[in-house]
Amino acid sequence: MTTAALIVAAGRGTRAGGEKPKQYQMLGGKPLLRHSIDALLGHAAIARVAVVIHPDDSAAYAEAVKGLENHPRLASACLGGAARQDSVRLGLETLAHDPPAEVLIHDAARPFLQHIYIDRLLTMLKQAPGAVLGIPVVDTLKRDDTGYARSGVERQGLWRVQTPQAFRFGDILTAHRQSAGLALTDDAAVAERAGLPVRLVPGAEENFKVTEPEDFARAERQLLLQLADIRTGQGFDVHAFSDEPGRKLTIGGLVIPHDRGLAGHSDADVALHALTDAILGALGDGDIGQHFPPSDARWKNADSAAFLQHAMTLLAARGGMLAHADITIVCEAPKIGPHRDAMRARIAGIAGITIDRISVKATTTEQLGFTGRREGIAAQAVATVRLPG
Repeated sequence: MTTAALIVAAGRGTRAGGEKPKQYQMLGGKPLLRHSIDALLGHAAIARVAVVIHPDDSAAYAEAVKGLENHPRLASACLGGAARQDSVRLGLETLAHDPPAEVLIHDAARPFLQHIYIDRLLTMLKQAPGAVLGIPVVDTLKRDDTGYARSGVERQGLWRVQTPQAFRFGDILTAHRQSAGLALTDDAAVAERAGLPVRLVPGAEENFKVTEPEDFARAERQLLLQLADIRTGQGFDVHAFSDEPGRKLTIGGLVIPHDRGLAGHSDADVALHALTDAILGALGDGDIGQHFPPSDARWKNADSAAFLQHAMTLLAARGGMLAHADITIVCEAPKIGPHRDAMRARIAGIAGITIDRISVKATTTEQLGFTGRREGIAAQAVATVRLPG
């Protein structure tokens, strides 16, 4: 069965404050929305991820998904409507052009989605047409009576519902079409109105929704507490200059003006190769040659951004983040300094993190060795990653 995920990110999020909608504000070096995208793309059962955005947010969304533009499972963003319910329906209509069997509907403001809860929801869909994450209410409940507390609210049997919410696709699309124009609080309410039974699945407090300004501080604390396993990996790569006429020189994701390019099966980007190996090393997951063997014709002249994206996807699948990367490029020519900041920006975009977490340096070998003789270029990288402890 095919499963799609729909992330609702068309709201304004004014209660969170800030100069931009909360889904585009930074958490742990990347936009809040990106955490949900990475988590869903990292789950093997999800064949497609689609995001519903506000018509005014195209540029902000493009910035948030930098490095994922060509990801085979990330669909083009679709535009939302006036209310959340409208946005979900419009997103489902977009998915209906190639309908999945199941769909997960998730709020962009819940960045701590763990794969175990996706598994639980999908398992429950085998028993019922709908399933939602929730937490039983344990606190005593009171009514607000003009500022005074009044008892009488029974908490037994009450749950606080979260997202994702999972449904059989045809059922929830029909239910949303039938409920167009109504003000219902969530997709489970839409399903219930259509007569679809929805099962409750235990969620977790950690899967909270970022709503108020203080929630960002809470989220930063939770992120660091959850990612307590700090690892360092290093990578090293060398490519000789090519004699192929017209071969372009690609370093750090950029084409650099030079009279010769580097020889290699792919685009021979030594900086991205070294960084990819550093991340794979921190994960204990082999090296770039194992994941992208030079004997495979698919990688002939390939853009090395795809290699770094693959390493970042593996990191996201483990629930981790790239805390910092330090890259040193070793060559006599060309001069790296004029391109350093552009390289940092490009690498940060591919990795989906802020530029302050990327360092690019350059040095020479004082005309010693193969780089000193201008026979090629070398690069080394150190990557610090944080994984769930």
